[in-house]
Amino acid sequence: MQLIDFFDRGVSLGADAPCLVEPGGRTLAYGQVAELSHRIANGLHAAGVTRSSQVGLLSANHLLTMAAVLGIVRSEGVWLPVNARNAAEENANILARGGCEFLFIHSAFADQIGLLRAAMPQLRGIVCIDQALDCVPDLASWASAQDSTPVRTAAMPDDVVAIRGTGGTTGLPKGVMVTHRVYGALLANWFSSMPVTAPPVHLAVAPLSHAAGAVAFATMAYGGVNIIMPTTEAGAILRAIEQYRVTQLFLPPTLIYKLLAHPDVRAHDYRHLQYFVYSAAPMSVDKLLEALQVFGPVMVQAYGQAEAPFVCTCMTAQDHARILADPAQRHRLASCGRASPLVRVAIMDPEGRLLGPGERGEVVVQGDLVMKGYYRDPDKTRDALRHGWLHTGDVGYMDEAGYYYIVDRLKDLIVSGGFNISPGEIEQVLWSLPAVSDCAVVGVPDELWGESVKAIVELKPGYEWDGEAALAHCRERLGAMKTPRSIEVWEQLPRSPVGKVLKREIRERFWTGRPRQI
Repeated sequence: MQLIDFFDRGVSLGADAPCLVEPGGRTLAYGQVAELSHRIANGLHAAGVTRSSQVGLLSANHLLTMAAVLGIVRSEGVWLPVNARNAAEENANILARGGCEFLFIHSAFADQIGLLRAAMPQLRGIVCIDQALDCVPDLASWASAQDSTPVRTAAMPDDVVAIRGTGGTTGLPKGVMVTHRVYGALLANWFSSMPVTAPPVHLAVAPLSHAAGAVAFATMAYGGVNIIMPTTEAGAILRAIEQYRVTQLFLPPTLIYKLLAHPDVRAHDYRHLQYFVYSAAPMSVDKLLEALQVFGPVMVQAYGQAEAPFVCTCMTAQDHARILADPAQRHRLASCGRASPLVRVAIMDPEGRLLGPGERGEVVVQGDLVMKGYYRDPDKTRDALRHGWLHTGDVGYMDEAGYYYIVDRLKDLIVSGGFNISPGEIEQVLWSLPAVSDCAVVGVPDELWGESVKAIVELKPGYEWDGEAALAHCRERLGAMKTPRSIEVWEQLPRSPVGKVLKREIRERFWTGRPRQI
């Protein structure tokens, strides 16, 4: 299977069915999107794009963002998405690193075009997703001038279809080479964990360049409709779920917390929701319980990373219901589920030995879901794939029933006075405080202990903060050693485009100028 085959299956189910919807605006049917994708592919070919060419996409969510993706994939060029929230210089470095030859850009980033042109003298063309700019045509007009002859593709399963950046939460992003086979495994695991009984209605809130794009392909394979949200405002999301009778969506936990904190969260109708997927970061158990009360028995957790995307493990809606029904299993709500059907997951020690239930080590993955490697970085590829497994960098363990628990990142442990302290454990306790919308725990310099525990919290609107009560709450739950030495309130935590809290940026505020970072 090629990635474009999943979209073409949707076309075969009904060319007149709605495919892409702009709230309050246009609707494009499957037949219209299909023709547009062929025109885009032919336009790329006319510009000299070949199977080995990288085609960049720098765009916020827009009705035509997914059409551009489909055209790139159909052309057999390599889709190179960049994060809309990156700094301009970082985007230029990412796109130039692989010799990007063509670029689709949204007008919101028009001020970056000069920098991007200078960084990529090899560019064969730039097209603006939403409107014409100075010397840059808009996508609709440019595509209408291209040949509409259907493009026949001959890509092989192990051909690279996309190069995706790693999250960059602990360092500079690497380029992950993703093949058609990887996407096939992702979607097979998705469907096995979340069966489809009718054409889905997908609310695309998270960036289409990331996980929401994968959900869009899963939606289109069954002739479903993608509602393209231009905003992450909580009230607008809640209204759209009701208005469009949404059946599935993906959000990172941080955005779910904002939904739960919205005053109208219980005033809407969510009866059509089937799968509300949370991923990209650990979720507070207390807030998960609240989400199950508000949205119903529809919560689904997926765990993965760019190198093995989205569904290494899954805790299905049925798993949630079964765990809730048995008090003896409630602790499993803190897990990320069990291994998906078409992937192998295990826990490994530093010497490459697989560990048994209850033993902590690194989470490792095998199977068709695993990347081909890092772009132009054989050393990091060998290191990541040593012992025949993908090394995720996540520390965890498996219980006797096969549920996996992520307790930390290998590089995220706080070492205080010679003791290893898990930030994730402390964050779970802070998340249980009614006033806390989100939080992050990091190690900061301490002359006596080397590092001490520092917590940063983001509050729900309208809540007052009692720092002493919060510290007392932590001492009661965690004991003195793990209790933060101090808690700061920030208006907003720094986050990546997919919603992960950027602990690297938080740590840098406390460690800048020091010769050591531990």
